[in-house]
Amino acid sequence: MKIFNTLTRRKEEFVPLEPGKVKMYVCGPTVYNFIHIGNARPMIVFDTVRRYFEYKGYEVNYVSNFTDVDDKIIKKAIEEGVDSEVISSRYIEECKKDMEGLNVKPATTHPQATQEIDGMLEMIRVLIEKGHAYPAQDGTVYFRTASFKDYGKLSHKNLDELQSGFREIKVTGEEGKEDPSDFVLWKPKKEGEPYWDSPWCQGRPGWHIECSVMAKKYLGDQIDIHAGGEDLVFPHHENEIAQSEAANGKPFATYWMHNAFLNIDSNGHIQKMSKSLGNFFTVREISEKYDLQVLRFFMLSAHYRSPLNFSAELIEASKNGLERILTAVERLRDAGKSAGERTEGDGGATSEEQARMAEAQEFAVKYEAAMEDDFNTADAIAAVFELVKLCNSTVSSDSSLAYIDFMKKLLEKLCDVLGIITERKAQILDSEIEAMIQARQQARKAKNFALADEIRGKLLDMGIILEDTREGVKWKKA
Repeated sequence: MKIFNTLTRRKEEFVPLEPGKVKMYVCGPTVYNFIHIGNARPMIVFDTVRRYFEYKGYEVNYVSNFTDVDDKIIKKAIEEGVDSEVISSRYIEECKKDMEGLNVKPATTHPQATQEIDGMLEMIRVLIEKGHAYPAQDGTVYFRTASFKDYGKLSHKNLDELQSGFREIKVTGEEGKEDPSDFVLWKPKKEGEPYWDSPWCQGRPGWHIECSVMAKKYLGDQIDIHAGGEDLVFPHHENEIAQSEAANGKPFATYWMHNAFLNIDSNGHIQKMSKSLGNFFTVREISEKYDLQVLRFFMLSAHYRSPLNFSAELIEASKNGLERILTAVERLRDAGKSAGERTEGDGGATSEEQARMAEAQEFAVKYEAAMEDDFNTADAIAAVFELVKLCNSTVSSDSSLAYIDFMKKLLEKLCDVLGIITERKAQILDSEIEAMIQARQQARKAKNFALADEIRGKLLDMGIILEDTREGVKWKKA
């Protein structure tokens, strides 16, 4: 299995620190509002990476945090006149609802920054003791970047050029720094902000120290994979490496994985998604128009390291593609029922069916090859569509139960790794629609086909599509 490692800028063979186990840390959202579709991309991508490792038999310890103390959370709390904990708790719950809708598996551990303050104070103490950090007069504690010789190794930035860049954008109120490139580990409280006691001042942690401490506590000093969006490479992940390796005296993460940005395609103009441009969508807003499985399918339709353009047309294409897969699985289920009713004790697959099963297995091999090559979900989905085509062209109610069952299980297994739910969601019809379907059935029995067609047309106008099958009337939303 090969992974593109941001640290080395090349694909490398995956070798875990401990055979059969994967320690994986993924930076989670700052919880001050509903998550947007940009937040959803790393959630979906790295959930799929985790699922593939589990499919290959690895035991995965998957840690993804919630940043629940931050300027944006505090600002929102002040606007609403509540404690910042009220805001963070609310949006952690909302985030979990969206993750469930996206079929993102809960992490092994979802730590929250505010619950790990003791560990942060301890790591900062160790860094000061080792000469990697220092307190300023106002109680702010800074990391001394010049003390860490490998600073810049992830972002491939040279410390000298970084320092000249920092000098140009020197931040007011940071006069206590020894060097402009030093960054905050602990900062004094401001009026109305949440704070904790520390040996240096009453205050709160800097952003970067949070992830270093949570990764250490739940995964250990060394981890296999650290992942997140490419916007986190510098300074967040660079600073995590500096803190963790300076404190622990060991390499922090073996592989660094970063997904590319999600852009918005607005009338042919590609723009980075941002609130200021007004091209900003939350996952919750998308869920009002589409099943969130469609959004997941869309996110996996491109390689995770490729920029992805979000547009109504591409979402519609993803909806149609997902529909093809769900319809194929439904046909397999129906064919399986018919075959089960037709035969007592299935005689097994015919020689022709066995040849088709071998062909289907080849698509599974192609699927795995795509996933083994830096988790190329786009090519994996292409292999799934080849399997769908084979199922549609060779499975019927006359097929053997063994053959139908094999094809269905294989398709379901490959979809499950991608987090695609193949069982259609139960859709509840209101009584009016149910009555109309019954009326149409009665009209057909009475051979009043004009009325039956009229009712079908009315249902279509309401967004309900009927399908007359051997097993009875089936329906779906348009």
